[in-house]
Amino acid sequence: MQSLRLQRVQELLKRAIGEVIRREVPIDKVGVVTVNDVSVSSDLHSATVFIGVIGKDYHKRDALKLLNHDRKRLQTLVGREIVLKYTPQLKFIADDSVPRGDRVLKILEDLEKANPTPSFDEKPPEDH
Repeated sequence: MQSLRLQRVQELLKRAIGEVIRREVPIDKVGVVTVNDVSVSSDLHSATVFIGVIGKDYHKRDALKLLNHDRKRLQTLVGREIVLKYTPQLKFIADDSVPRGDRVLKILEDLEKANPTPSFDEKPPEDH
């Protein structure tokens, strides 16, 4: 379980990083970049930023490349937005939780179509 302080720092970082990315990352080159989550180490020295990209597959690849290339500049800008003893070292990775969740929902939908559950109105078959 995370401390309340760590949760607040993560939320603060998520908002600040999202705002910096919105201002600094060109949409025409990498699509729309969203910050889905931020995971901060307990000592606050590093943070993993889970990003989503709305656009083509090459946008996701280009966005990750650009964000990791400009990491230090983005860290500096985030450090100006929020006041922490240390500005965490950022690491950007693609967040595949939405496509993964969509895939799970599709599988569940397919299973339900293959094996429909009886409604409450129907009587169960009687064994003889």
